[in-house]
Amino acid sequence: MSGHDPQFLGPLVPLPRADRPLRELPSTHFTVQLDTVRRLAAATVVDIDGALLRDVPRDDAWHLDPRVPETEQAGPELYARNDLDRGHLVRRRDPGWGDEDEARRADAETFAYPDAAPQVARFNQSKELWNGLEDHVLEHARAQRSRLVVLTGPVLAPDDPVYRGVGISRLFWKVVAWADDRAEGTAGDTILAATAFVLDQSPQLAGTELRTATARALAAGDVPPLGPFRTFQVPVGDVAILTGLDLGPLVAADVLPADVLAPIEPGATGAGTSGTGPEPSTAPVRAGWTELHVPAQVRLP
Repeated sequence: MSGHDPQFLGPLVPLPRADRPLRELPSTHFTVQLDTVRRLAAATVVDIDGALLRDVPRDDAWHLDPRVPETEQAGPELYARNDLDRGHLVRRRDPGWGDEDEARRADAETFAYPDAAPQVARFNQSKELWNGLEDHVLEHARAQRSRLVVLTGPVLAPDDPVYRGVGISRLFWKVVAWADDRAEGTAGDTILAATAFVLDQSPQLAGTELRTATARALAAGDVPPLGPFRTFQVPVGDVAILTGLDLGPLVAADVLPADVLAPIEPGATGAGTSGTGPEPSTAPVRAGWTELHVPAQVRLP
């Protein structure tokens, strides 16, 4: 279980850094950074070698991670008898490369509960776009090295509604990084390139209406209201602000044009560990955010 290799692309991609302790859980070709207070991952980082990917039988056996106390990970009780889906953060196929045993081991390890986050199950069709983003960027990277590093996680906002002891995130984020051979640096090295996305599963309700509906659902022991997925391509710097994570060189590696990279204001999003933010009904959409309906709309160099 070597976990994420910071030098996998050539240009350095370190694990995100947080202002609070996170438990690192290295697995085959990926690492989960678990927030043991929230009992969910703050971030996952997976190395993908598109040239060596294997199709292996789906494991589907979700299990608690034995390296973590049960009280520090959201387990099967969160997903029982409701409309919540165990949403893979590291997709099961992404670390499944190398030899047959390696790929099977990686597949099985993605079914540990720290790699899951609660997502609304009844809108799986709208989640297909989110899942297809990596494939689209991987096709772009195939012309170069066929390697990606993908960081994914929920936005652990302080105002997330708490259901069965776990805050249910309304926003998720993804940063995809690759080495761009077409843009060499002054020393002849390949250049790190990255782009970011936000998934919003907030219900389309006004703030007061949302608070009322959430309170009623939680009082009845039901899942708080969630909506169809909306997907946005966003500046990498906005993800850093939303999450409170230090994403290192990825912010400067953003491939979006400079005119859309002015970041959202810190504390104005309702996300991260300290912002109070606006009404939590929708993602904090700004001029630099582009809503996506098909993967072909992703802006790449």
